[in-house]
Amino acid sequence: MSLPSEPLPIARKKGQPLRFAHVAIIGKYQAPGSRDAVEEVAHFLHDVGCEVSLEQDTALNTGLLQYPALDVPAMGSACDLALVVGGDGTMLGIGRQLARYGVPLAGINQGRLGFITDIPFDSYREKLRPMLYGEFEEDPRALMAASVWRDGRCVFEATALNDVVVNRGGVASMIELRVEVDGHFVANQRADGLIIASSTGSTAYSLSAGGPLLHPAIGGWVMVPIAPHTLSNRPIVLPAHCEIAVEIVSGRDASANFDMQSLTSLLHGDRIVVRRSEHTLRLLHPVGWSYFDTLRKKLHWNEGG
Repeated sequence: MSLPSEPLPIARKKGQPLRFAHVAIIGKYQAPGSRDAVEEVAHFLHDVGCEVSLEQDTALNTGLLQYPALDVPAMGSACDLALVVGGDGTMLGIGRQLARYGVPLAGINQGRLGFITDIPFDSYREKLRPMLYGEFEEDPRALMAASVWRDGRCVFEATALNDVVVNRGGVASMIELRVEVDGHFVANQRADGLIIASSTGSTAYSLSAGGPLLHPAIGGWVMVPIAPHTLSNRPIVLPAHCEIAVEIVSGRDASANFDMQSLTSLLHGDRIVVRRSEHTLRLLHPVGWSYFDTLRKKLHWNEGG
């Protein structure tokens, strides 16, 4: 990937200050070509007038050591914007960590789907430049606070942006789960597992398991059984303020997954508790962004019509 011989002209109103003066870049450093992509974006930000830092793993794995390398707490205290150059998985990983600091995030898509990293790499310059001067749309996304309880004590805690999934093990048999909402018994469910997804996660595993799409403005949860034994066991949409508890009743080698974080070998009697996190992800989009445009493009609606 070659850099332009001369910087592109910067379109700005006279005297208009940068809204985001210090930008941290988080890259999908495992992917081929990521170093060149991160370096190009860093050059662009520098030409605009931004102070540029790299997330520490991005800096180490790309070898771009001419920029300051910051860990998450340092990014949270020093940076005005976190810019993900990668895919939705990269955004999920850093978004969970930065949400507590209130740092907004934007995503340049180098992945496959790009539901939340929605700025195309081939047009990031014209999309990102006005955002740096304050022309953007903010899209708050709810986070899930999850915990695993065993014998009355918490043994694991995690934050999730997409979903919390309780799965059966590798043995070809179902698990039985007792489900409660706000302390009220819902049902004992026999299935391959259960997905509790946010509106952001409604386009992920939940969708492939037959769950509904939730507009981000709803902010609630969807609870979706995976291959339930009882076919009348259907997905249900729940308000965001409720607390969901899932207890392992029977089944072998059950596990819980919180986005990309896993806890294996759950025991009978373990309870997975999910509630809304006190933190919210501040996701930024270019002006004119539409959730429905994203769905239509990513899900290939209206093709062949």
